[in-house]
Amino acid sequence: MIEFHLDPRSGVAPYLQLVQQVQQALLLGLLSEGDRLPTVKQVVEKVTINPNTVLKAYRQLEQDGLVAPKPGVGTFVTRTLGPASPVEHESLRLELQDWLKRARTAGLTDAGIQALFHTTFRDTAEEER
Repeated sequence: MIEFHLDPRSGVAPYLQLVQQVQQALLLGLLSEGDRLPTVKQVVEKVTINPNTVLKAYRQLEQDGLVAPKPGVGTFVTRTLGPASPVEHESLRLELQDWLKRARTAGLTDAGIQALFHTTFRDTAEEER
């Protein structure tokens, strides 16, 4: 089951952070069709958030066709976004962790790391076209 977390400094609305975390879990194969999302009560207790915010996120995911509520049972994933399994990504994740440690050791802040990533990502995407 997915465990949500919120970053109050991100500038992203809390409900969108929840939506993005579900989307990312679907892309990485961490959630699959039939998996149950945490109940609103569980999310509220875990991340100290207003229940209406969680409901708004779950409604957005439902509108996107990614989840469906089953009254009295919970909210379930109805489709995935990527074919990959977590096993296939493990070596990449470990390499990325090592890279992040090196970047921080080199003095980059989170904002600097994000800027470097986004610029490199954009440049690489343009080269591949």
